[in-house]
Amino acid sequence: MSETTVRQQYDQMAAVYDQRWRSYIANTLSFLKTWAHLSPTATVLDVACGTGEFERLVLAERPMQQMVGVDISEKMLAIARQKLHVYPNVSFHVAPASALPFPDNSFDVVVSANSFHYFDDPNAALAEIKRVVKPDGTVIILDWCKDYLLCKILDLVLKVLDPAYQQCYTQAEFHRLLKFAGFDIRRATKVRFGIFWGLMIVTAVPLLKTNHIPHT
Repeated sequence: MSETTVRQQYDQMAAVYDQRWRSYIANTLSFLKTWAHLSPTATVLDVACGTGEFERLVLAERPMQQMVGVDISEKMLAIARQKLHVYPNVSFHVAPASALPFPDNSFDVVVSANSFHYFDDPNAALAEIKRVVKPDGTVIILDWCKDYLLCKILDLVLKVLDPAYQQCYTQAEFHRLLKFAGFDIRRATKVRFGIFWGLMIVTAVPLLKTNHIPHT
């Protein structure tokens, strides 16, 4: 099962993850923080939060921000909890993106960074994100973009070499997934970090949660 493979993989690398990917994490998550422009009063959910680096970046500037992180790797979350133990307004939970342990309409903002390419059921993940975000809330997703040649090559290589990896998407493909899940895209762009990494980011809002028929 892919989820089990991802969990095992990230449990194994948890102790060295922040150091190994330090530059990539700093660049992409700082970009996400600036793009998101979070309201100080927003309650934020971070899906696949890893070691809590996004939470650390936000709370360093806004120590009272209400934040929740979920991830399937207990060892990654153990590092996140240790890193942010001084903040009573942040909590971390073990859960997959496809089964978020929160009531409907719980969060003002849901973010997910550098993780969608591992989701084996992206439609289920987006359905859960839509369920837990408030009707007037915002969803922001940052991930690899197959429109870039090197990411297209990486996608092919990882499908062969990495049993945890699923796929990355072109911007058009990902926007179709969001629209099918019942989101309206409000803002989007593609961005390159260095020579290798090409990513896309999108801000979307849920369409009516009742009487809505998803469309392609």
